Amino acid sequence: MCYYKAGAGKWGVWGESSAYRGSLSYCGGIMNNIVLIGMPGVGKSTAGVVLAKVLGYKFIDADLIIQQEEGRLLKDIIKEEGRAGFLKIENRVNAAIEAERAVIATGGSVVYGAEAMAHLKAIGTVVYLKLSYEILEKRLHNIRGRGVVLKEGQTLRDLYLERVPLYEKYADITVDEGNRDVEETIARILEEYEARHKKPENA
Repeated sequence: MCYYKAGAGKWGVWGESSAYRGSLSYCGGIMNNIVLIGMPGVGKSTAGVVLAKVLGYKFIDADLIIQQEEGRLLKDIIKEEGRAGFLKIENRVNAAIEAERAVIATGGSVVYGAEAMAHLKAIGTVVYLKLSYEILEKRLHNIRGRGVVLKEGQTLRDLYLERVPLYEKYADITVDEGNRDVEETIARILEEYEARHKKPENA
């Protein structure tokens, strides 16, 4: 399946007919997987579902895989295994994800797992969905209830300051969601992806 730019923030799908090849942005097997990372509350799952639908990709929620494999909610795993135990499980599960043509939404703490991130970068393009602390603070009220991994006494601001450098370290693409709705965020992801993977004209 091939995709072309149909206008500002709009994308269309064509078959691989030569009649359309002049306007294609990317086609066939050029794209593989798109991995979304970022803080809890940035909308990785929301954007991921819509992005997968636009591209005709599968959608994978890594947190749901963890819950399915463990038979427990994230908050219960954290409570029973502790922070270190949960991170070990998260690292193992994400490092074992096998997918093609999928949008993968990860948990916010996945960036603590070196093996997981090495694997995810090997199977796809990592997109960091960035949001300011001020906006996140308004969105997140009960972060422990969401299954967010916190150190003893750690605040949301502490967590934000600790994780942002890791998101920036692993990101292939960064999309600031500050003044964008979901559709605008997706359009920006696709534009950045196209620019990153665009083949030289003489290739």
